[in-house]
Amino acid sequence: MNRILFEQNEISDGIAVFGGVRAEHVVKVLRGEPGQTLKTGEIDGAIGFSVVESIEGTSGGFTVRAKVSHDRESLKPWVDLVLAPPRPRVMKRLLPQLAAMGAGRIVLVGAKKVEKDFWGATLLKEEIYRPLLIEGLMQSGTSVLPVVETRRNFRRFVKEELDAAFPGAGRRIVAHPYEKTEKTGSVPKKTGSVPDSGRVLLAVGPEGGWSEDEVELLEAHGFERYSLGGRILRTDTALIALLARLGMKETPCL
Repeated sequence: MNRILFEQNEISDGIAVFGGVRAEHVVKVLRGEPGQTLKTGEIDGAIGFSVVESIEGTSGGFTVRAKVSHDRESLKPWVDLVLAPPRPRVMKRLLPQLAAMGAGRIVLVGAKKVEKDFWGATLLKEEIYRPLLIEGLMQSGTSVLPVVETRRNFRRFVKEELDAAFPGAGRRIVAHPYEKTEKTGSVPKKTGSVPDSGRVLLAVGPEGGWSEDEVELLEAHGFERYSLGGRILRTDTALIALLARLGMKETPCL
């Protein structure tokens, strides 16, 4: 927890009052005490510092009162995702990392190889996934909360909604380890080039990968194939490797 984030309704007249795991972190990890300065921020708002005014409670629960001074803009997201989701337990691990690494909008799409029961998962409820995203933001020290959306019909989304949903995408990339050849089957594609600037739109398939017709549809809408090599990776491994390779060239939040 490198930056403690507050909900808008937790700040009143420049004072934040909070409890739970954040207060426990202040007391037990940061050894907080009155007068101590904390790195803080407001979800989807400015970041800065807060000074602890008081700490109340016992090991059973703490409440921290702090004077807020948020006067700087957080780093903005640099990448959006069209993601054919993996199993819920893998997705649960992924969400904090995607928020930490700068994802801005995450559209979960129903590709052919997405397990059908995923769409009934409790993870898709905002009250479940939102704390996971906030956890990632507090890890990275940023405050801009990713937007999560679902589109069960992949082809309809790409054909009818994608261009309007991401009008400012600088480069469109579909992660795919293979390319078609004149021979039967496919061979690994050489690693693509890394973009120098601009917001990236990255499409990543499910555990079984995109089907060839899905890749071709994305290509018809401006996506270029990008491969990390000939090894087939799990979705969570591939996504983190791709994001590390494609971006993360930013000025730190202080």
